[in-house]
Amino acid sequence: MPCPLTLQTPHLSDYPELTRVWEASVRASHDFLPDYYIQVLRDHVLGRYLDAVMLVCCKEGSRICGFAGVANGRLDMLFVAPQDHGRGIGKRLLRHAVQELDARSLDVNEQNAHALAFYQRQGFEVTGRAETDGLGQPYPLLHMRLIPAQPSDQEQGAAGTA
Repeated sequence: MPCPLTLQTPHLSDYPELTRVWEASVRASHDFLPDYYIQVLRDHVLGRYLDAVMLVCCKEGSRICGFAGVANGRLDMLFVAPQDHGRGIGKRLLRHAVQELDARSLDVNEQNAHALAFYQRQGFEVTGRAETDGLGQPYPLLHMRLIPAQPSDQEQGAAGTA
């Protein structure tokens, strides 16, 4: 029987494994990126990006299955190991990022149709587009924001009677 999945804050010693998860996920989902650019990005992930966000990882036992990173209300990272796709790990990490780390916006590569559809199913909408990625390369980004929850009729009625 597999170990239960747990969410926790990774340690600095987890960074190499986080980077491996990142690279495997990117290679499985970003077929539009050339190998040399993935290597450039990997160096940035390990050397700069992981330290620039609040991180949470999903572990099964001691193995990291996925992770998310949030800074200033924006989800900057959400990556799940390819062998763990379809297990609800991305949803769980995103829910934690929204509820606990106050993530309200994100950018997604326009060519990553699966990720775009995932975020839309989770309540995000496209609000804009950039022609280039964060390093100025020609990989367009879609800007997304969490659609504010609409109060139910009951909540509206209760608010009106207070």
